[in-house]
Amino acid sequence: MATFGKATFNSISYAASRPTYPRALFDHVFRYHGAVAHARWDMAVDLGCGTGQATVELTPFKKIMGIDPSAGMVDAARHALESESGKAVDVTGRISYVQSPAENLGFLADGSVDLMISAQSGHWFNWAKMWPEAARVLRPDGTFAIWIYSELRLPKYPSLTPSLSHFFQGTDPRTSIGPYWQQPGRSILDGHLVAIPDANDVVPGSFSDVTRGYFTGAYYPDLPSPQPILMRKRMTWHDLYGYFTTASALHTFLERNPEDAAHPEGDIGMRLWKSLLSGASEQEGVKVQPEQVVEVEWPLALILARRA
Repeated sequence: MATFGKATFNSISYAASRPTYPRALFDHVFRYHGAVAHARWDMAVDLGCGTGQATVELTPFKKIMGIDPSAGMVDAARHALESESGKAVDVTGRISYVQSPAENLGFLADGSVDLMISAQSGHWFNWAKMWPEAARVLRPDGTFAIWIYSELRLPKYPSLTPSLSHFFQGTDPRTSIGPYWQQPGRSILDGHLVAIPDANDVVPGSFSDVTRGYFTGAYYPDLPSPQPILMRKRMTWHDLYGYFTTASALHTFLERNPEDAAHPEGDIGMRLWKSLLSGASEQEGVKVQPEQVVEVEWPLALILARRA
């Protein structure tokens, strides 16, 4: 993803402001992987690993590799790994990081990987190339788990959803960052990975199972068999603004509209944040302060594929 590779992109701020993935998600993936008699737990790979947030959670595996096309992200992941030393489950000696696109894993031998994951990155992949490469490097009964989370929701304040949707997905290039997302990746994410082709349509017979799950609660009732929300976080309103600033489309908007930063109410991200605070205050009947806590939820989509 081009924005993440720019020298102006702050990967440390990105890591600090993004939500973490719930333990229940990893447990779900590990149960799927271990459901076959010959599952192995030797090698795990995290594609599009970013700052390594998901990489360090692959603790059941003996060897773990994070892979990302951005040198800045790889450096940030290596730096973050140093802080993992001494934890109850210390994986620092088992993890390595490599700069590479996900679709070209020539440094991995055929049939050498037990689990591959892609956390919040698979919508950028070229799946005409990714599925064949996954089929090549995965061992028989190996697992490929791909997940994303989509536009956030504030469950206590459903009346604010239209403001959030206009900011993230609107079409007016003056009042929304929607036109500034890199496509088709963002549309694939907003569509909860439905547009990613089935593995066996790309490499027939290579995968014995492909399962799609939608942990989207009541937010997207048109998706097949939606399950309860898995991903939520309590954060301050101030931290919520920090999350907004990690949006790649916001970076692009501000690059193309530098005059927006001089707006008396702050840039477009700040103006959204202020409008949300105002809306929450109106609902509460008292002024909501930036240091107060708000619950945030993210609908999540997951694809699980097992190598034949």
